[in-house]
Amino acid sequence: MHKYIILGPQGCGKGTQAQLLCRDYDLVHISIGDIFRWHKANHTKLASRVQRIMDQGLLIPDEIVQDVVRRRLDEHDWNYGFVLDGFPRTRAQAEFLFENWNLDKAIYFDVPEDVVVARVMNRAVIGDAGVVRADDTPEALKVRLNEYRQKTAPLLELFQQKEMLVTVPAVKSIPEVYADLRAALGLPEAPPPD
Repeated sequence: MHKYIILGPQGCGKGTQAQLLCRDYDLVHISIGDIFRWHKANHTKLASRVQRIMDQGLLIPDEIVQDVVRRRLDEHDWNYGFVLDGFPRTRAQAEFLFENWNLDKAIYFDVPEDVVVARVMNRAVIGDAGVVRADDTPEALKVRLNEYRQKTAPLLELFQQKEMLVTVPAVKSIPEVYADLRAALGLPEAPPPD
């Protein structure tokens, strides 16, 4: 069983790489962003509670996010493991994970900031509805990247201390990054998809 955390700035390709890992090794991709988007689309009580918090310009409290993660992981539909995407974002969230699950690796996709900006702005121009965000503007992206840097650096140090950090340079093509990822995790080459 493989239990991975996947980290990296917006536009680093973590969603794409997570999907490839899940496809080839029968893992479940658990995207916290997707879970919150589902709640919003279905007008749940959680969605309205989260919206009220965000409307005040506040971050969603750790307790709410941790509850969402616990409920999702408690479904146990991940017989061979999972790839957790979008969590943890704070040290408290990371500690919550360590207390409740044995994790194998934290995968960090390392991409220079100028490449991230170019990728995000390019997809905004192309207009791929599946990946474009309403706040994909240079100004908003700068704020998000700054916030990401401040919160992620301490997490990377924590994972490094626990000897579970795997850093994968993510500036090459998707297949090349995936090959580097598999090698870094010590995974055998997957059989071709049916």
